[in-house]
Amino acid sequence: MRLIEGYRKLLNVTESATLSELKSAYRNLMKDWHPDKFAGDEILLKEAEDKSKKIITAYHFLVSISKETITKTIEAYTETINNAAIVDYEYKSEILRVVFADETEYEYFGVPKATYVKLVNAETPQRFARRHIFQSYVYRSTSKLVATPV
Repeated sequence: MRLIEGYRKLLNVTESATLSELKSAYRNLMKDWHPDKFAGDEILLKEAEDKSKKIITAYHFLVSISKETITKTIEAYTETINNAAIVDYEYKSEILRVVFADETEYEYFGVPKATYVKLVNAETPQRFARRHIFQSYVYRSTSKLVATPV
Protein backbone atom coordinates (compact mmCIF):
# COMPACT_ATOMS: atom_id res chain seq x y z
CA MET A 1 0.00 0.00 0.00
CA ARG A 2 3.00 2.29 0.42
CA LEU A 3 3.49 2.08 -3.33
CA ILE A 4 -0.03 3.35 -3.97
CA GLU A 5 0.25 6.11 -1.38
CA GLY A 6 3.60 7.18 -2.83
CA TYR A 7 2.11 7.45 -6.30
CA ARG A 8 -0.86 9.42 -5.01
CA LYS A 9 1.47 11.75 -3.16
CA LEU A 10 3.61 12.24 -6.27
CA LEU A 11 0.57 13.22 -8.34
CA ASN A 12 -1.01 15.05 -5.39
CA VAL A 13 -4.35 13.24 -5.69
CA THR A 14 -6.63 11.52 -3.20
CA GLU A 15 -7.86 7.95 -3.11
CA SER A 16 -11.14 9.07 -4.64
CA ALA A 17 -9.53 10.83 -7.62
CA THR A 18 -11.39 10.29 -10.87
CA LEU A 19 -9.69 9.45 -14.16
CA SER A 20 -10.21 13.05 -15.22
CA GLU A 21 -8.50 14.34 -12.07
CA LEU A 22 -5.62 11.89 -12.53
CA LYS A 23 -5.16 13.03 -16.11
CA SER A 24 -5.22 16.68 -15.12
CA ALA A 25 -2.66 16.15 -12.34
CA TYR A 26 -0.47 14.15 -14.72
CA ARG A 27 -0.59 16.80 -17.44
CA ASN A 28 0.17 19.63 -15.04
CA LEU A 29 3.18 17.81 -13.60
CA MET A 30 4.46 16.88 -17.05
CA LYS A 31 4.25 20.55 -18.07
CA ASP A 32 6.57 21.37 -15.19
CA TRP A 33 8.91 18.40 -15.57
CA HIS A 34 9.04 17.70 -19.28
CA PRO A 35 12.70 17.14 -20.24
CA ASP A 36 12.42 19.47 -23.27
CA LYS A 37 12.16 22.42 -20.86
CA PHE A 38 15.67 21.69 -19.55
CA ALA A 39 17.54 21.05 -22.81
CA GLY A 40 20.38 23.48 -21.99
CA ASP A 41 21.19 22.23 -18.48
CA GLU A 42 22.45 18.63 -18.24
CA ILE A 43 21.89 18.32 -14.48
CA LEU A 44 18.32 19.61 -14.60
CA LEU A 45 17.69 17.59 -17.77
CA LYS A 46 18.67 14.36 -15.99
CA GLU A 47 16.49 15.29 -12.98
CA ALA A 48 13.55 16.09 -15.29
CA GLU A 49 13.96 12.78 -17.15
CA ASP A 50 13.93 10.84 -13.88
CA LYS A 51 11.01 12.79 -12.49
CA SER A 52 8.96 12.48 -15.69
CA LYS A 53 9.50 8.69 -15.74
CA LYS A 54 8.20 8.49 -12.17
CA ILE A 55 5.21 10.67 -13.03
CA ILE A 56 4.34 8.52 -16.05
CA THR A 57 4.66 5.30 -14.02
CA ALA A 58 2.52 6.72 -11.21
CA TYR A 59 -0.16 7.91 -13.62
CA HIS A 60 -0.46 4.60 -15.45
CA PHE A 61 -0.50 2.67 -12.19
CA LEU A 62 -3.20 4.83 -10.60
CA VAL A 63 -5.32 4.66 -13.75
CA SER A 64 -5.09 0.85 -13.65
CA ILE A 65 -6.46 0.69 -10.07
CA SER A 66 -8.98 3.53 -10.29
CA LYS A 67 -12.60 2.82 -9.46
CA GLU A 68 -13.65 3.78 -12.98
CA THR A 69 -11.22 1.31 -14.56
CA ILE A 70 -12.26 -1.43 -12.13
CA THR A 71 -15.93 -0.75 -12.92
CA LYS A 72 -15.28 -1.03 -16.66
CA THR A 73 -13.38 -4.31 -16.30
CA ILE A 74 -15.32 -6.00 -13.49
CA GLU A 75 -17.22 -8.34 -15.79
CA ALA A 76 -14.03 -9.79 -17.32
CA TYR A 77 -12.39 -9.94 -13.87
CA THR A 78 -15.35 -11.81 -12.40
CA GLU A 79 -15.31 -14.24 -15.31
CA THR A 80 -11.61 -14.92 -14.75
CA ILE A 81 -11.69 -15.40 -10.98
CA ASN A 82 -14.75 -17.64 -11.14
CA ASN A 83 -13.91 -19.78 -14.17
CA ALA A 84 -10.16 -19.75 -14.87
CA ALA A 85 -7.85 -21.89 -12.79
CA ILE A 86 -4.81 -20.42 -11.09
CA VAL A 87 -1.75 -21.47 -13.08
CA ASP A 88 0.93 -19.73 -11.04
CA TYR A 89 1.41 -17.17 -8.30
CA GLU A 90 4.31 -15.20 -6.88
CA TYR A 91 4.64 -13.07 -3.75
CA LYS A 92 7.01 -10.20 -3.10
CA SER A 93 6.77 -7.27 -0.69
CA GLU A 94 3.02 -7.56 -0.02
CA ILE A 95 2.26 -7.87 -3.74
CA LEU A 96 0.71 -11.14 -4.90
CA ARG A 97 0.84 -11.79 -8.64
CA VAL A 98 -1.60 -14.44 -9.88
CA VAL A 99 -1.55 -15.98 -13.36
CA PHE A 100 -4.76 -17.61 -14.58
CA ALA A 101 -5.36 -20.30 -17.20
CA ASP A 102 -7.07 -17.78 -19.48
CA GLU A 103 -3.67 -16.03 -19.74
CA THR A 104 -4.64 -13.07 -17.58
CA GLU A 105 -2.48 -11.83 -14.72
CA TYR A 106 -3.50 -9.75 -11.75
CA GLU A 107 -1.53 -8.10 -8.96
CA TYR A 108 -3.04 -7.79 -5.49
CA PHE A 109 -1.62 -5.12 -3.19
CA GLY A 110 -1.23 -5.13 0.58
CA VAL A 111 -1.51 -8.90 0.93
CA PRO A 112 0.01 -9.93 4.28
CA LYS A 113 2.62 -12.67 4.22
CA ALA A 114 0.41 -14.78 6.51
CA THR A 115 -2.34 -14.75 3.87
CA TYR A 116 0.13 -15.80 1.20
CA VAL A 117 1.34 -18.67 3.40
CA LYS A 118 -2.27 -19.79 3.86
CA LEU A 119 -2.74 -19.68 0.08
CA VAL A 120 0.35 -21.84 -0.46
CA ASN A 121 -0.79 -24.34 2.17
CA ALA A 122 -4.46 -24.40 1.16
CA GLU A 123 -5.88 -27.69 -0.03
CA THR A 124 -7.48 -25.80 -2.92
CA PRO A 125 -5.68 -22.49 -3.52
CA GLN A 126 -8.37 -21.40 -6.00
CA ARG A 127 -11.11 -21.62 -3.39
CA PHE A 128 -8.95 -19.96 -0.72
CA ALA A 129 -8.10 -17.09 -3.08
CA ARG A 130 -11.74 -16.68 -4.09
CA ARG A 131 -12.78 -16.40 -0.44
CA HIS A 132 -9.89 -14.42 1.02
CA ILE A 133 -7.99 -12.55 -1.70
CA PHE A 134 -9.82 -11.78 -4.94
CA GLN A 135 -12.41 -9.42 -3.43
CA SER A 136 -10.37 -8.26 -0.42
CA TYR A 137 -7.40 -6.38 -1.87
CA VAL A 138 -6.72 -3.61 -4.34
CA TYR A 139 -5.88 -5.26 -7.65
CA ARG A 140 -4.96 -4.47 -11.22
CA SER A 141 -4.56 -6.43 -14.38
CA THR A 142 -0.98 -6.68 -15.55
CA SER A 143 -1.76 -8.66 -18.69
CA LYS A 144 -4.48 -6.54 -20.20
CA LEU A 145 -3.88 -3.03 -18.93
CA VAL A 146 -6.76 -0.93 -20.08
CA ALA A 147 -6.05 2.47 -21.56
CA THR A 148 -9.10 4.46 -20.66
CA PRO A 149 -9.74 7.66 -22.61
CA VAL A 150 -10.93 10.58 -20.55
